[in-house]
Amino acid sequence: MQNDKIVVGLDIGTTKICVLVGRKNEFGKLEILGMGKAVSEGVVRGIVSNIDKTVDAIKKAIRQAEEQSGINIGVVNVGIAGQHIKSLQHNGSITRNSAETEITVDDVNRLTNDMYRLVTPPGSEIIHVMPQDYKVDYEEGILDPVGMSGVRLEGNFHIITAQSTAINNINKCVTKAGLEIDNLILEPLASSMSVLSEEEKEAGVALIDIGGGTTDLAIFKDGIIRHAAVLPFGGNIVTSDIKQGCLVMQNQAEQLKVKFGKAISEEASDYEIVSIPGLRDRAPKEISLKNLAHIIEARMEEIIELVYAEIQRTGHADKLAAGIVLTGGGSQLQNLVQLTEYVTGLDTRIGYPNEHLGKSRIEAVKSPMYATTVGLVLAGYRSLDERTNRPYEEEEVAYRPAPEVRAAAPATPQPVAQQPAQPAQPKKPSGAGKFFQDIISRTKGLLIDDFDDKQY
Repeated sequence: MQNDKIVVGLDIGTTKICVLVGRKNEFGKLEILGMGKAVSEGVVRGIVSNIDKTVDAIKKAIRQAEEQSGINIGVVNVGIAGQHIKSLQHNGSITRNSAETEITVDDVNRLTNDMYRLVTPPGSEIIHVMPQDYKVDYEEGILDPVGMSGVRLEGNFHIITAQSTAINNINKCVTKAGLEIDNLILEPLASSMSVLSEEEKEAGVALIDIGGGTTDLAIFKDGIIRHAAVLPFGGNIVTSDIKQGCLVMQNQAEQLKVKFGKAISEEASDYEIVSIPGLRDRAPKEISLKNLAHIIEARMEEIIELVYAEIQRTGHADKLAAGIVLTGGGSQLQNLVQLTEYVTGLDTRIGYPNEHLGKSRIEAVKSPMYATTVGLVLAGYRSLDERTNRPYEEEEVAYRPAPEVRAAAPATPQPVAQQPAQPAQPKKPSGAGKFFQDIISRTKGLLIDDFDDKQY
């Protein structure tokens, strides 16, 4: 238990930059000490498009979180998303010296580390390597080979890659803001940690995280992640449709969606009309809520169909006993659960990051729009626990944090140094895949940014 540590999550979203400062209480629950958020103007569909604007937003959010928590933030766990995220399966193997000695944790990690050396398409890098199952001397279906005897150890791995330029831009923004990246984590993986139960992952579930610029998908079965994808559509495209369909301003379209929007047009009244202020010296404009619902339903149905097509493509559509869990700011749209069940035929619920949260004066974090940021904090604790309890020395692999990188700030509200001990060169994001390996290996006994306030 890392009760004496503070962990910070940084969600660089399309519509908002969000920072959460968390600490584990005596019951092992996450207590949110501070939150900061700023409008994101330099990110498009999960990808940084303007360094300076993104850095300014990060600094503003960090400053708010520091003032609220009394902590001087130096290290953060950052999420990554975008259409460039790719998911693939790969098989690897190693040959041991003797069949009489037991397979050790070092053997398993040597096999996993080899996966980071795979040749990827130009311009892409491996960010997560997650084991699915193992094979010892051709005996298949082994979840944990440690302690077994054998010469040949094989493993099936789920590998996630990201665009190198996208990683470098995130690293540059965080570094320019005076921070270090401890872990770089795929956002749907982070969201899954805050809203999914172990029973759902075991039974089979699809997590759909609907944000401003992207919709993230993560599929779990038998407690293991089976597929991850990021689609370049989110709540912003719905707002854009309302703007064009109703001939209103962007901010008016957003307010119409949030306050009066419904995902099923039949649920809207034929006689309800909303009057919004007109432009200078013009009469107010009247908007039919029925027409508004038609616009929203058409676009949301299209997004759900695209996500469901991705689920079907993986072959898991008929294996999801726990159905679908919707989260992210976009999941708060009225009647979206019913629309999702109608399109997919799967049981659906809204995912709230409440299970892992303890008492906190910041109640807003219990909203689905903060599921990713809460998950980033939880992922930071998992990584911290793994490094603290690691009884062996691992070899260097891609995205391994340097020894001087701090896992978290002190729990006492005393200022700490914002810069690392030797800041000669910006550090690359660390291997978050390592702690996800730990999550998955213990299964024997895993678009999308969200909106500020109630925007989705």
